Amino acid sequence: MRTVLAVDGGNSKTDVAIVAEDGTVLARGRGAGFVPQSAGVPAAIDVIGEAVLRALGPGARPPYADRVAAYVAGADLPVEEELLREEILSRGYGGEVVVANDTFALLRAGASEPWGVAVVCGAGINAVGVAPSGEVARYPALGKISGDWGGGLGLGEEVLWHAVRAEDGRGPGTLLLEAVRGFFGTRLAEDVVLGLHFGELPSDRLHGLVPALFAAAAEGDAIARALMERQADEVAVMGVVAMRRLGLLSGPCEVVLGGGVLTARDPLLTGLVQERYAAQAPQATLVVADVPPIVGAALLGLDHLGAAPDAAARLRGAFAPTISTPA
Repeated sequence: MRTVLAVDGGNSKTDVAIVAEDGTVLARGRGAGFVPQSAGVPAAIDVIGEAVLRALGPGARPPYADRVAAYVAGADLPVEEELLREEILSRGYGGEVVVANDTFALLRAGASEPWGVAVVCGAGINAVGVAPSGEVARYPALGKISGDWGGGLGLGEEVLWHAVRAEDGRGPGTLLLEAVRGFFGTRLAEDVVLGLHFGELPSDRLHGLVPALFAAAAEGDAIARALMERQADEVAVMGVVAMRRLGLLSGPCEVVLGGGVLTARDPLLTGLVQERYAAQAPQATLVVADVPPIVGAALLGLDHLGAAPDAAARLRGAFAPTISTPA
């Protein structure tokens, strides 16, 4: 029986699964974050290999599967996908290899059909759309330089920006100031700025400010509320524009929401996102994917193998619960 090596490579962790053609999960493993931009392509692929050895045992040797389906962060452009694909092929991990952005795996994991729109708001923000014809709409998703706004790191930067200005008098008072001081355990928000500047604090710790932002907005802080409104705007515009490009606004379409900022299900942010889709894409159905993206990567691999329909059900059952109720 043919097998798939499914890979979900995120900034914080890399999940792998060996899945048989009938949907049976044969092995699962987890490795470090997948960060080809900072670590380099070879080091990023090393992470996949290490995770596979955790799943199969240290004596395992490639090829690990007939097909590798790798859906990873950092594959934001076709040229990046090809570089990663060539490196995996050179390692012999599988006879056939496909590499794409991890947002495609989110869509396949959460949607009831192999098409629709997915918006991920985790450390960063991205979206992808796939039409029933297979046509794709996507974004470069390179941060502010490509027109993106928000995600956990972006929101953390905004929280710190407003806290510093409240502290030194350039901006209005906000609950976010005490939130920053409390989260980092510093006397001043400026101490956090200096820690980041001198490399004493890793910049990814800013992501941890998101729960404090949710709390401040719930308490009625005007600045926190404005940030939540802006994030909801971005989650909506990325999805709606993808739908428009593919001609999906005129009929029912699932929009799968993923990433830590959205799957936290903050009541205010969830409600704001729902309001915007109701106004701009009234036939869209919002779905939060409760199965991990590795399921989507495996399903996409099984699709290419021409697996029977019951294989998908068996695979989803191994990662229950399945799809959540509408957002």
